[in-house]
Amino acid sequence: MQRFTATIVNMIKQENLYASQGGPVILSQIENEYGNVESFYGPEAKSYISWASSMATSLETGVPWVMCQQADAPDPIINTCNGFYCDQFTPNSDNKPKIWTENWSGWFLLFGGRVPYRPVEDLAFAVARFFQRGGTFQNYYMYHGGTNFGHTSGGPFIATSYDYDAPIDEYGMIRQPKWGHLKDLHKSIKLCEEALVATDPTYSSLGPNLEAHVYKTANGQCAAFLANVDIQSDADATFNGKTYHLPAWSVSILPDCQNVVFNTAQINSQATTVEAFYLNPNNLASYQPTDASNAFQSDWKFVNEPVGISKSNAFGKTGLLEQINTTADSSDYLWYSISTQVSGNEPFINSMMQSNLHIESLGHVLHVFVNGNYSGNMKGTQITFDESIFLTPGSNRIDLLSATVGLQNYGAFFDLIGAGITGPVQLRGQNGTLDLSSQEWTYQIGLKGEELGLHAGFEDSNWVSTSNLPKNQPLVWYMTSFGAPEGNDPVAIDFTGMGKGEAWINGQSIGRYWPTNSAPQNGCTQCNYRGSYDSEKCQKDCGKPSQQLNHVPRSMIQKENNTLVLFEEMGGDPTRISFAIKQVRGICGHISELHPSRLLESQLSSTTATIVNPAPVLKLECPYPNQVISSINFASFGTPSGNCGSFTHGQCSSSRSLDVVKQACIGSKNCSISVSIETFGDPCKELIKSLAVEAACS
Repeated sequence: MQRFTATIVNMIKQENLYASQGGPVILSQIENEYGNVESFYGPEAKSYISWASSMATSLETGVPWVMCQQADAPDPIINTCNGFYCDQFTPNSDNKPKIWTENWSGWFLLFGGRVPYRPVEDLAFAVARFFQRGGTFQNYYMYHGGTNFGHTSGGPFIATSYDYDAPIDEYGMIRQPKWGHLKDLHKSIKLCEEALVATDPTYSSLGPNLEAHVYKTANGQCAAFLANVDIQSDADATFNGKTYHLPAWSVSILPDCQNVVFNTAQINSQATTVEAFYLNPNNLASYQPTDASNAFQSDWKFVNEPVGISKSNAFGKTGLLEQINTTADSSDYLWYSISTQVSGNEPFINSMMQSNLHIESLGHVLHVFVNGNYSGNMKGTQITFDESIFLTPGSNRIDLLSATVGLQNYGAFFDLIGAGITGPVQLRGQNGTLDLSSQEWTYQIGLKGEELGLHAGFEDSNWVSTSNLPKNQPLVWYMTSFGAPEGNDPVAIDFTGMGKGEAWINGQSIGRYWPTNSAPQNGCTQCNYRGSYDSEKCQKDCGKPSQQLNHVPRSMIQKENNTLVLFEEMGGDPTRISFAIKQVRGICGHISELHPSRLLESQLSSTTATIVNPAPVLKLECPYPNQVISSINFASFGTPSGNCGSFTHGQCSSSRSLDVVKQACIGSKNCSISVSIETFGDPCKELIKSLAVEAACS
């Protein structure tokens, strides 16, 4: 560890990248979230932390060192916070700044899991609360989503997609309104900068669940944060002689202690809808958007992966081997093979030559073959396979293919958790059991196709070209060629029709696919951003494949003569897969006439209020160059509801809404509309109204 750390530090020093050298690196981190598991390791854990701290500081980077989630980090190491909320976090010394190293913008996706997301109103609330309560530095995890190419996913069962509901998504596309709302949030915090860095805040209660924190400079500059931490009820709060409306679970930012420029619960950023458009399979170079039924039915070639032992470097061992230590992560796959002689009179076999095969495995996927025939598969981290099999008099071969799906990467003793078939492996009958676990097994690390380099897609004698392509059978390699989709839009492959496996573009792995692993049917409900968020709170796509699209970076694609290679593990039909592009298809805005930038005078009567700020403005802008707003699909000033792509009119709606918005926006790249009764008239007096608009660009 010391050699590794010193090597990295020296590389940074050689490039003059530390802030102490005039570079951009302002912090270094040693260890990560060890404090979460420290208690499992006893007294040696504290000795280790002390050693790691001393080792790191001895490297003399000239910038501070941090330890995330390490409450006992020794001086001068700064302990920091990771989580969904860190406003309550306090460093272990008054001399250390309050740092939030991982603000989780969403959560990771699991094969077989629902798609998690985090509402931006809650994320913005968490950030504002952190700075309201004396926070110094905050960092998003993730701000740009990513893709686990190859075998880089952790896990187990973390999907290829690591989108994380980030403000910039896995494909590099801006996710709205999350990106825009956070941009507005940080612009507002920036306006408070001089006061924020001058002093710690002073706290005052404005009522039940209502808080104010104020920062003041020596020369009298003032910034304030007003919070309503109630999870249900909005409230009016009096501060500095004025009354402010505070929605539930929100923070208002006042850079001058008077005017609200931002409220975390009120979004003034446009939203967008992103769709996957499937490409014409007959001409990817000049595609026309079509539907998913137009699959990629190009000329396919195939190679059957042999069942069982097929490599010259196979080896024999007595007993069952743990998989990770055996493969050393050189492959997802390990074959376990054994032959056993039966006559038909054994107590574990009935008169029909049937026996029950019992296998216990730590996973992550198990495929069972008996005498070369497929007998089924199971998935999980605690697998128990119990199936009836037929045996024949004489020698019977049992081949078990164990596959990992991302290695354990977190938790105490995660290095000891293991994978693969740990046993017992038994043949069971009504009158007895044959335990195969401690017998001589033959092992093969990886696949024959991996040894042959089939993933590279080179034309050689191994590939078979035929009109009778094998489909829906396990252990088959497939290969085809394609041209680059036209344009610059992000590219994806929809693996619908396939079972489970891995894909390569021009020899580079784009990761595992598993479209048959669907999310549970239940657990997806309308998500209320109010109240504490956790990874199970807001989930979508119940009953659907956990991951339907796999990202293919355009940097991997040549203009012509690209090769696509698939290794299908469970059985699928490659002629059903589709190429797609991702595009923004709609832009939306939804904003109330009581936007938080409108500050109310404190002297309010029951029927009147004096507005000192101008009316809020709804802004729309097309995302691509040379695009203009071509149509308005929805417009309502009144009480509309719903989200982008599913707005509906309320009982109150101005009859002028559509005409006003069309006149302001059609033919323009961007437009701004005042959200007020002066613009639209008053369709329902004494009600708070809002404007919702959905537009299309072309």
